[in-house]
Amino acid sequence: EGRDVLGQAKPGTGKTAAFSLPLLELCDEGDPFQAVIVAPTRELAVQITQEFNRLAKGTRLRAITIYGGAGMGGQIEQLQTGPEVIVGTPGRLLDMAGRGHLKLGRARFAVLDEVDRMFDIGFRDDIRRILDLCPRERQTLVVSATISPEIEELARQHMRNPEKIVTSAGSLTVALVEQHHLPVQLWDKRRLLLHLLTHEEPALTVVFCRLKRTVDDIAGRLNDKGIESFAIHGDLPQRKREQIFKKLKAGKLEVLIASDLAARGLDVDGITHVINYDLPDDPEVYVHRIGRTARIGRKGVAWSLVTPEQGKLLTEIEILVGQEIPKLEYPDFKPRPRPDNWKDTPPQGHVIVEGVPDKKGKSRHAIDLPAADPKKADPKKFPGGVVPTALPPKRLGGRTRTRR
Repeated sequence: EGRDVLGQAKPGTGKTAAFSLPLLELCDEGDPFQAVIVAPTRELAVQITQEFNRLAKGTRLRAITIYGGAGMGGQIEQLQTGPEVIVGTPGRLLDMAGRGHLKLGRARFAVLDEVDRMFDIGFRDDIRRILDLCPRERQTLVVSATISPEIEELARQHMRNPEKIVTSAGSLTVALVEQHHLPVQLWDKRRLLLHLLTHEEPALTVVFCRLKRTVDDIAGRLNDKGIESFAIHGDLPQRKREQIFKKLKAGKLEVLIASDLAARGLDVDGITHVINYDLPDDPEVYVHRIGRTARIGRKGVAWSLVTPEQGKLLTEIEILVGQEIPKLEYPDFKPRPRPDNWKDTPPQGHVIVEGVPDKKGKSRHAIDLPAADPKKADPKKFPGGVVPTALPPKRLGGRTRTRR
């Protein structure tokens, strides 16, 4: 009907086909740059292009991918051939448009895939600029597995009276995943992960961590224990990422340690297990994670390592997925007592740093701070009620050059 659409469906239910098939019907062969599809990650952009071209077999319609982290020469040559559909990441799309190689003014269709993640990671301004370069008369489609009220409000600002479609069948994806949580103390998480991987022997496992440094650390420790593991996150060079995804799709990889963003677009049929080494702060991210398994109606397994202080977060996840996540215990796994040298992890976003002492035993940059009183804290200045009790760990320290 040509209306703008907000489409929401769980992972693995065919969102790519849901916008690719109509584009194949509506696009005219030989008319370049008719449709632009925006994706948050390089891997997802490549996956969308491959799926579109597979569906377009038998027609003359073509999609190409442009993304950052790769040479521009080859991508410019592809654009010069005048493909009907352009799939890309926001930064490279704007770059090509700014250089005059991509004419977004010809676009009749604009698709934003995984829009929640694009808004989360700071692409809001880029998306606005891309849509501003497209004609006002375009048809806009926004699709994602989760669309919060805030994301919906932002998306509607760039759309014309959109029709919102939420598929009820998407809940089957979560229902097909056998979910369990495993209570564990923070200092035992690595041991429990190793125990799971050596006792269960899953075929292909994706382990999700919240921080990039945790991804690298876990992958390194598993390799030291004889379990071949590969780490993937946003800081990994593009060539290395492509090598890992190639091994993954060829079935030559058993354990992948990943960050949430790097795993967007991870559409591999053979993933049997998902392990949440770190529970996500956003319960909706949990749905994205476990959706990496149970693709297209298949069954899968999801385990979550839950520390005592994460009970409330686990409850929020259970409310979102609409079911209780039962506890799973291993009688042969013996928890350790708290190590004598164990240091509690500071709250998220805060780092405990001790100053470098001088000869008198006191940091030369130390400043006496008044004790923080949470009752007097201004909630506008201290979101969440976390009041800093120390200065930032990195300061200029008097080493800045001046003109005097």
